[in-house]
Amino acid sequence: MIHGMMQDYPLTLDKFLDHAARWHGEAEVVTAREDGSVARVGYAMLRERSLAISSLLASFGVGEGDRVATLAWNSQAHVEVWYATMGIGAVCHTLNPRLTAPQLAAMAVQSGAKLLIVSADLLPLARSIVERAPAIGQVLVIDGPAGDWPAAAPPLRELETLIGEAPGGSKWGGFDERSPAGLCFTSGTTGAPKGVTYTHRGSFLHTLRALQADVMAFTHRDAVLAAVPMFHANAWGLPFALPAVGGKLVLPGRQADGASLARLIAAEDVTVGVGVPTIWLGVVEHLETVDGELPSLKRIIVGGAPMPPALMERLERRLGVTVQTSWGMTELSPLGTIAPPGDPLRTASVSGRPAIGVDLLLTDAAGVALPEQRGAEGHLRVRGAAVVERYLGQDESATDDDGWFATGDLARIDARGNLSITGRAKDLIKSGGEWINPAEIEAVVGALPQVSLAAVIGREDPKWGERPVLLVELGSGVDISDADLLAPLVGRVAPWWIPDAVVRLSAMPLAPTGKIDKIRLRDDHGAG
Repeated sequence: MIHGMMQDYPLTLDKFLDHAARWHGEAEVVTAREDGSVARVGYAMLRERSLAISSLLASFGVGEGDRVATLAWNSQAHVEVWYATMGIGAVCHTLNPRLTAPQLAAMAVQSGAKLLIVSADLLPLARSIVERAPAIGQVLVIDGPAGDWPAAAPPLRELETLIGEAPGGSKWGGFDERSPAGLCFTSGTTGAPKGVTYTHRGSFLHTLRALQADVMAFTHRDAVLAAVPMFHANAWGLPFALPAVGGKLVLPGRQADGASLARLIAAEDVTVGVGVPTIWLGVVEHLETVDGELPSLKRIIVGGAPMPPALMERLERRLGVTVQTSWGMTELSPLGTIAPPGDPLRTASVSGRPAIGVDLLLTDAAGVALPEQRGAEGHLRVRGAAVVERYLGQDESATDDDGWFATGDLARIDARGNLSITGRAKDLIKSGGEWINPAEIEAVVGALPQVSLAAVIGREDPKWGERPVLLVELGSGVDISDADLLAPLVGRVAPWWIPDAVVRLSAMPLAPTGKIDKIRLRDDHGAG
C-alpha cells in the first residue's frame, strides 16, 4: 500500500461562499433597486445571512434533497437563498417568471417543491402557481413587503423579518459532492420541458472551468455585471465564480433595459458584462442616444442566442470592448465553448473551443461519428463533467452508451477547433436567448373552428435573433382577424411567445409524409 495520499475534499458549493467570506470578506455583491439606489453587502455578511436563512429553511422542515423553488430576479436576497438552500444539501429550483402560471406550476409539481421563495412584485404570479401546486406548503417573500394573500393559500411570510429570529446550529456542508444542488427546466432539445438537475460536483467543476484564463478569466480585480437571469442555467455560474475569486458581483434586479444597465455599469465601474445579445443592443442604443461612454467596461461575454455580426462590430467600435462569443445549453451547466479573450481571429458566428472538462463530437444523423472532425459539419454531441446524464423523472439515460449527449444542434468545427452552430435539428424558436415551442402555439390556434392548418416558424429579427410568425390556412369561405387568431393565446402561453405576425396561406405546403413542410415555410417566410 502507498501512504501519503491526498485529502478527500468534497467539491460542494458552500465552499465558494466559505472561501469568499474568509479571504474576500469585504468584496461586494451589489444590487440595483428600482428607485435608482443600490444595496451592498460583503461576502462575509452575505454568508452570515445565508447561514441564518438556512436555519430558517431547516425549521420549516427543509432537509437534504428537498426542493425549494425560487421565483425571483437577480438580487442579493436571491443569492442568499441560493446558498442557504444548496448549503444544507437541499435543491434550489429556479422558476422563470417569463412563463405562465400553468407552465410554472407543472414544473413545481414535477420537481416536488415544498417551499416557494418569491420576489414581492411577482406575488400575483406566485398565487396562481400555488393554486395549482398543492405540495408547496410555505411561501416566503424577498425584495419587498408581502401583499394581499388568500387565506386559503399556504402561509406567506416576509423572509427579511424572520432572519433575526432564525434558530442557530443548522447544518452547513458535510454532504456528498454528488448530491443534487440546483434544478432548471428547459424545452431546448425536444420541445417538452425537461428538468436538468445540477450536482455540487458538476457545478464546482464548471466554475473552475469558467475561471480559466482562456474562458471567462475573472479575478478579484473584476466587477462583473450578471445581466443573465439567475433562473437561466444558474446565471451561467456567475454567483459561484465571483465569490470563488473575490470579484464584485453586480446584479441588476428586475431592471434590464439599456439605460438602467448603462447607469449601473458606470456607477459600479463594471469591467465585464455577461448576457444575451439583446441586452447589449439595448445598452449600445442608449449610449448612442445620449452620447455616453463606459470607460471601465473591458469585456462583454455573450451567449444564449446567435450574435449578430453587425451588433458585435457596433459594440467593439462604440464601446471599445472585446466581445467573447460562447455556446452552451442548460444541459451543460451551461458553458460548452467560448472564444478566448482578445482572440484576433474571433467572429460573431464562431463560438470558440471547449474548455477542459467538455468534449465535442460530430456525427451523422444516425449518431455515427464522422471520420473527419475538423472542417466538417454534423450533428453535435457533447460529454463532460457537468453534462446531463439523465433528465428529472426519466428512467432512460439522456446519453448514448459512450456517454455522448445529443444536443439537437447542427454544427461545424474548423481547423483550429472552433465551433460554429449552423442550425437546429428541431423546430424550436430561440428569441432573446429563450426558447419558444411552436407546437404549443399551433395547438391553441389550430383548435379554432375557422383554422384548417396552423404552423409557427421563427423569422429572423435584428433585436431578438428570432421572433415567431403564425401561418394559417383557413377553412373555405371563412375569415377571422389577426387579433382573434392570437387572442386565445393570451394566458395560455407566455406573452413573449405570441407571434409578431400572421400570414394567411391559400394552401399550407405539405411534405410527402403529409406533415406541414416547415423547411419550405422557413424558406418562404423566415427571412427578416
